[in-house]
Amino acid sequence: MIKGKNILITGGAGFIGSNLAEYLAAENHVHILDNFSAVDDRFIRHLAESGSVRVIRGDITIERDLSALDRYDIVFHLAADSDVRGGSERPQFDFKVNAEGTLNLLEYMRRKDIGEIAFASSSTVYGEATKIPTDEDYGPYLPISSYGASKMAAEGFISAYSHYYGIRGTIFRFANIVGRNSTHGVIYDFIRKLQKDRKHLEILGDGTQRKSYLHVSDCVQSMAYVHERSSRTDIFNLGNPGTTSVMRIAQTVVEKMKLGDVQFVFKGGFEGRGWKGDVKFAELGIGKLTSTGWKNRYGSDEAVSVATEEMLPQILGN
Repeated sequence: MIKGKNILITGGAGFIGSNLAEYLAAENHVHILDNFSAVDDRFIRHLAESGSVRVIRGDITIERDLSALDRYDIVFHLAADSDVRGGSERPQFDFKVNAEGTLNLLEYMRRKDIGEIAFASSSTVYGEATKIPTDEDYGPYLPISSYGASKMAAEGFISAYSHYYGIRGTIFRFANIVGRNSTHGVIYDFIRKLQKDRKHLEILGDGTQRKSYLHVSDCVQSMAYVHERSSRTDIFNLGNPGTTSVMRIAQTVVEKMKLGDVQFVFKGGFEGRGWKGDVKFAELGIGKLTSTGWKNRYGSDEAVSVATEEMLPQILGN
């Protein structure tokens, strides 16, 4: 585990960032940078009030917000526009936040002589891969969403700054991350929909979409574990072997909510997907991850089950 470091987490108030902050704060000095555009401070308030972390309101797209920051040992970069579905309506926003924002952050790191960055990228950079499971050396990358394209651009700038200025970057390509503090995604959407209508559940696409799901605790702990052991700029897939279907997730949510006969209503979608830009089948090869000695606690189906149990009281308030 990383210990005794001064760490900045961009996007630290959000889903994955808040879990990462709580994990790292146990043994490090953690500052969170967030503009609170996607979520308020509900997930980190207890950390700030206890003095475990310092919270800074700021935006990675605003250079003066970055220039006012201190120097840190490591930056965990999670700030992003994570609305994959909405990317087709505003691709310029994905570019501004995810690509240009990352470039701004790297410039701040260069000026402050900060030598390490751990970056939350995405499996969406692969697009619709023809090789499943998909390893890190797969190519060419042909993302089908502006989110995936912007993450790919951010990866490229991290690589360039690594070669220009010696910044060591560990790039993590996430599978679908699920768990406590989630504010979006298929499990969240299903719970919200069933909260309003306990007899019908609208499912975008045809329900056969299959992806690998990773519990957020495995995600944040593996990020710290791998970055600590990495000695050069490198890329790692974070995921699970196997996949979980949207239908399986729907059934899991209905079961955990203890509902009776729920009618599944399949609606919209594009070629059986949830929306344009949605990759229908995705599974990451994680041989490189496991070669470091890391082992996930939860498999894909189990991650969905545990995440649903964690999210229900947070969303429904009981």
